[in-house]
Amino acid sequence: MKKLSIFLLMIITFAGFTSCEQDDDVVFVAQPDPDGVMFVNATAESYTLTNQTANNLAERFVWNEVDFAAPTTVTYELQGSSVSDFSTFTTIGTTGDNNLGVTVRQMMSLAMEAGLDNDPETEMPNTGQIYFRVRAYAGTDGSNGLNAVSEAMSLNVILPEAEEETGPELPKIYVTGNFAVASGYEADWTPEAGIPLAAAADGQTNYEGFIYMNVDTPNYKFLPTNEGWDGNWGDAGDADGAYTEVLESPGVNAGTPDGTGGYFLVKADTEALTYSLTETNWGVIGNATPTGWDSDTDMVYDADNKIWTLTLDLTQQEAPDNGIKFRANDAWDLNIGDNDADGTMEFNGQNIGVPESGNYTITLDLSNPRMYTYTLTKN
Repeated sequence: MKKLSIFLLMIITFAGFTSCEQDDDVVFVAQPDPDGVMFVNATAESYTLTNQTANNLAERFVWNEVDFAAPTTVTYELQGSSVSDFSTFTTIGTTGDNNLGVTVRQMMSLAMEAGLDNDPETEMPNTGQIYFRVRAYAGTDGSNGLNAVSEAMSLNVILPEAEEETGPELPKIYVTGNFAVASGYEADWTPEAGIPLAAAADGQTNYEGFIYMNVDTPNYKFLPTNEGWDGNWGDAGDADGAYTEVLESPGVNAGTPDGTGGYFLVKADTEALTYSLTETNWGVIGNATPTGWDSDTDMVYDADNKIWTLTLDLTQQEAPDNGIKFRANDAWDLNIGDNDADGTMEFNGQNIGVPESGNYTITLDLSNPRMYTYTLTKN
C-alpha cells in the first residue's frame, strides 16, 4: 500500500510539472500606444510661399516617439492635404525618426490644390489653410493594422501676387558633373538637372552658390543655361580635374582645390573668366549656445533635404547684440547672419536672436543661391 501511494504521488507530481510547462507558453499581443502620436513643434503664424524660395525648407515637423510594445521598428508617415478631413492627401515622406522637413514647393502644391490661385476677383484669393498629420505604424509597410494617427495641424499660407514677390529672378548659370547623383541631385552630366549659381543682380556676371560634391574625384563644367552644352566653360588647364581658377570655353573638366569632394561655396565670373571653390563645414556659435562665442557647435549635412541641421539647447538672447550666428570652418572668414530678422541670410549679417530658452532643431539652407535661409524650431 505504501508503494502504491508513492507511485500515485509521482504521477500527480509529473502531471503538475507538465501543467506548469504548458502554462509558461507566452502569447504576445501588441497594443497601440495609449498616448498616441502628436506634433510637438511650434509653427509660424503664416508661411509666404514663393517660386524663388521653392527649394527652401518651409517647416520641420516634429512629433513624439510612439511605442507599440511590439518587437519591431516604428515607421512614421507625414501626410499633407488641402482639406481638413484628409479625404485626399499626399504622402510627404516616411522616416524612422520623429521629424521630417517640408519644402516651400511641397506646401505650394498643397496650396494650389486648396484653390489659392491668385484670382484677382476673389477677396484675398492667395491666403488660406493647408493641413498636415502624421501616421505611425509598426513595421515598414503598415500592413499589420497596428497604427496611430495624429490630429490634423492647420497652417496659414500665402501665395503672393507675382508683382509682390521679391523682385526679378536673379540671372543664373549652371553646374553639372560626375558628382550629382551621389550628392543628392538629379542626374550626372545633364544640363537640364544642372545646379544653379546666381548673380548678385541683373546685368552682373559674378555668380555664386553652394554645391555638395560627394565623390572622391569631382569633375564638372559650367553652363550658361540648363538647356544644353553650347557655350560651356571648363578649366583652362591641360587635363581633366585641373583647378587653375581660370575658365576657358570649352576647356577641360574642372576639379577641386585638393582633388577631393566636399561641400563647396562655388563662385564664377563669366566676364573675368575666373572661378573658385571653398570647402565649407558649418557650425553655430554665439552666447545663446552652450560654448558661447569661444567655439562652434558643428552641424551635420542632410543630403536628402539639402540642409545643415543641429539639435541644441539654446538660451534666450536678444539680437543684434546677442544670439547666434552660422560660420564655416571654425573661423570668421565665412559667416552668415540675419540683418532683418526675416529668416533670410546675409554674409557678415547681424546676430540671430533666440526668443526663449529651450531645446531647438536648427537648420541652415544654402541650396537656393543668394537666397539662404534658416529655421529655429523649439522641440
